[in-house]
Amino acid sequence: MTTENTTENPENTDSKPLAGRIALVAGATRGAGRAIAVQLGAAGATVYVTGRTTRDRVSEVGRGTETIEQTAELVTAAGGEGVAVPTDHLEEDQVRALVERIDRERGRLDVLVNDVWGGEHLIGSSFGKKTWEIDLADGLRMLELGVKTHLITSHTALPLLTRHPGGLVVEVTDGTTAYNGTRFRENLFYDLAKNAPIRMAFGLAKELADSAGTAVSVSPGWLRSEQMLAGFGVTEENWREATDKVPDFAVSESPVYVGRAVAALAADPDRARWNGQSLDSGRLAREYGFTDADGSRPDAWGFLLAKETHPDTDPADYR
Repeated sequence: MTTENTTENPENTDSKPLAGRIALVAGATRGAGRAIAVQLGAAGATVYVTGRTTRDRVSEVGRGTETIEQTAELVTAAGGEGVAVPTDHLEEDQVRALVERIDRERGRLDVLVNDVWGGEHLIGSSFGKKTWEIDLADGLRMLELGVKTHLITSHTALPLLTRHPGGLVVEVTDGTTAYNGTRFRENLFYDLAKNAPIRMAFGLAKELADSAGTAVSVSPGWLRSEQMLAGFGVTEENWREATDKVPDFAVSESPVYVGRAVAALAADPDRARWNGQSLDSGRLAREYGFTDADGSRPDAWGFLLAKETHPDTDPADYR
């Protein structure tokens, strides 16, 4: 095993608080995963980025416009070091080879972000349907993509992460305990897929205690991912045009926001205070003082909760 970047106390500066840190963002092809990887890189981390879509192969998501190679390049351009490793996180051998490579090349893992999903193409045909009306293969695929991948990755990577004290595990999901806990998320399969990571973080928080590790779940709000923007027929530059048809879209946020949230957590020496909790980008923005790329501070989950009791709630009040 080489010992590159394996110092027990990596360099930590105000401008690059994650210098010397090694991160793995599983599911970094696009959306939240890509933005998290880039923001970790901007803070100085070396970031291994994984996914199934490369310049030579497109996954079942069907979008060849974003690749893991692009993500790695963006990480490096932001000030870190991006390393793209094509990985299907349902394939145990591929995940094991990934972790062995990180160990061989770096000798440590400080941050694990489980962002694997890629099930958006399964949602449209299942929302609003009863469990028995949904194609069973589609429903089970959601659970494979959103739950099994996370379990395989954690099982394989955590022995390396716990080798050094103070590691961070972030389970990325859709929704918080405060919201999901009393609300049904569209259909049973999706509900399970997005609540499971919250429970995973809770359980891992207990299991990481012996190594002074921290595990949390983090949810973006209404995310203006590449796929979401395409669905609305807008770009990040003119996204507000979509509010003409869907006024509530005004409370949406760019992927940069959740990226900054995870980077702030990773750089916080007192992050253990969050251990086991369900967090979101808006709450972490208020805590750490960062903003979205446009200088706003959206609170999508707060808006949704407020609108349930006050239907005329203005999304502008939650930016």
